[in-house]
Amino acid sequence: MRAASFHHRSHTSAGPLPRPGSELPGERLLRQPLALWFDMCQHRCMSNAKVLPLLETGSVEPCCPPLTERPFTAEEAERAARMFKALGDPVRLRLFSAVASHPGEEACVCDISDVGVSQPTVSHHLKKLREAGLLTSERRGTWVYYRVESSVLAAMSRLLTSASAVA
Repeated sequence: MRAASFHHRSHTSAGPLPRPGSELPGERLLRQPLALWFDMCQHRCMSNAKVLPLLETGSVEPCCPPLTERPFTAEEAERAARMFKALGDPVRLRLFSAVASHPGEEACVCDISDVGVSQPTVSHHLKKLREAGLLTSERRGTWVYYRVESSVLAAMSRLLTSASAVA
């Protein structure tokens, strides 16, 4: 009987509050203005969002010496292969290029996801680029922002530069 009377109350009126314990759980929340209710729900849902740390500029060390300097060690070859493998997919290369060339040196996923594949596939490719150390990300509310640190581009450039040009 109590549940049925709950549905017939006006949810827009902010009439007198009932005695404590006489209302259903959440009923007081429903009598608040709709904007306040959304603010409270959004805060509650978003309060556990984690901000991923960004790498500081210059904190990414080159993975390897220039290709022409000396043969790679097994570890250097593994790191370089992971980076090139991540860039070996055309969609990932387009996403990496979109982030690297975006004004402000960072791009929201909402601005770069138009690469001809579905949004979950874009997220998968961005994850692979992050795992390879090519991108860093930061969640801001609903959106994730990606960044290519200048040190990553410098490390890639150094890898592909001849040893005589570096010296």
